[in-house]
Amino acid sequence: MTLPLTVYQNYILAKVENISLELKDLVNELKKETAIARKAYNLTDKQTVILYKRSLKKQWRNLIVRDNCHPLKATLVIWFQIPVWVCMSFALRNLVYTDPSSAAAMVTFMELSIGGFGWIPNLTEPDHSLILPVAFGLTNLAIIEIQRMSKLRKPSKVYNIFTNAFRALSIVMIPVAASVPSCMCLYWFTSSSFGLIQNLCLLSPKLRRKLRIPEAPSELEHPYTHIKDEISLTISKIIPKRT
Repeated sequence: MTLPLTVYQNYILAKVENISLELKDLVNELKKETAIARKAYNLTDKQTVILYKRSLKKQWRNLIVRDNCHPLKATLVIWFQIPVWVCMSFALRNLVYTDPSSAAAMVTFMELSIGGFGWIPNLTEPDHSLILPVAFGLTNLAIIEIQRMSKLRKPSKVYNIFTNAFRALSIVMIPVAASVPSCMCLYWFTSSSFGLIQNLCLLSPKLRRKLRIPEAPSELEHPYTHIKDEISLTISKIIPKRT
């Protein structure tokens, strides 16, 4: 359901990255124009800085309007995905903790109780084997690490803080997933698995071109080789080779 919005998000982010580079090329020109205005109108240092910032913001807005790529459009997938995830989770919860007086609801409850899934005989109970909760947590961690490894630039402090926060959240969600009905945990794991596959596929330059996502400087030419090398490097740091 979120695939079209995720593709659109990548499209917007690529365009924003490209116009950011274009803006850098305009900076020197803006500085020259500001210097000329300062001499012509005898501006103070404070007035010169204000004029420069206004000109820079105006150029940024013009570029955004020209390419129709406001950065907030890239957040559409989040505003859609979170409510859907919450609603689906509550819907599954309500199927388990159903109204006994409703015959239709009890039929659904019995189907979940008897039908099962793989090693889980009863989907209304938590997964006592902990396979699904752990798989759910590891999948979320894999998404976070793939996003981190696919960055060419050195991450900022803010990015590192958010990355560590999401890592912690992924680990915290494991005991939470172990305490909810397994039908909910199964949905969470399926949703995260789809997100992982989606993230991996959208790293491919060929697929991105087919989806009309413009080329951007941060795009990896050989993303899967790069991620493989990053994984090997991480493993070598954790488990040093014996000499």
